[in-house]
Amino acid sequence: MDTWGTGSFENDAAAAFVHEVVEDGVAALAEAFEVALDPDAAELEAEEGARVVAAAEIVQAHLTGDTENVISAELRDWLGELQPDDLADLRPLALEALDRVVGPGSELPDAWEESLDASEWIANVQRLRASLGGGTVGG
Repeated sequence: MDTWGTGSFENDAAAAFVHEVVEDGVAALAEAFEVALDPDAAELEAEEGARVVAAAEIVQAHLTGDTENVISAELRDWLGELQPDDLADLRPLALEALDRVVGPGSELPDAWEESLDASEWIANVQRLRASLGGGTVGG
């Protein structure tokens, strides 16, 4: 996974995921969370973790109306077509999947560990989690 920034959509996996969401809709979001929450998966690959962060950002943007971090005009247009409660059922899945992304057995925190931007990346995940109503990571 190539990363060019600490934001939710600033990596190749998330950029590709945005196109999936625009094409496949809510099912793509649910699938990202389900993959992360698969009880049979001992490890969560970095790419899958990045998809979860992007999916959670999309859910958060829709539920709060704050699309500031949605860098794709195509995705903002898709969000604008949704009904107010279309993604409400995904909120608890998003929170649980974010916990999995930053928890043990996830490659994504390890990928950021050596980076000078690690604290900025975790702050982004904490912001996202808090905005979804789950408090901060570890808090």
